[in-house]
Amino acid sequence: MKITYFAWLKDKVGCEEEEISLPVEVTNVGQLINWLSMRGPQYEDAFEFIEVIKVVVNQMVVHNDHLLKEDDEVIFIPPIAGG
Repeated sequence: MKITYFAWLKDKVGCEEEEISLPVEVTNVGQLINWLSMRGPQYEDAFEFIEVIKVVVNQMVVHNDHLLKEDDEVIFIPPIAGG
């Protein structure tokens, strides 16, 4: 699975994108977020305010109950402030 992080999420996580093997116990977006959050303090910090982050799977905005497949592309997009 390819995961891409945008804006301040990539800074907090420490990378713009990564390839992971989807754990067997992770079947939906909410479980993926929980699993990622347990990978270390930088991930826990990045997903602290998950309610403001849009999740896109295969170019479609989805909710936490969206089912995942190993070959999906997941993008996490936080709100971006501008002026």
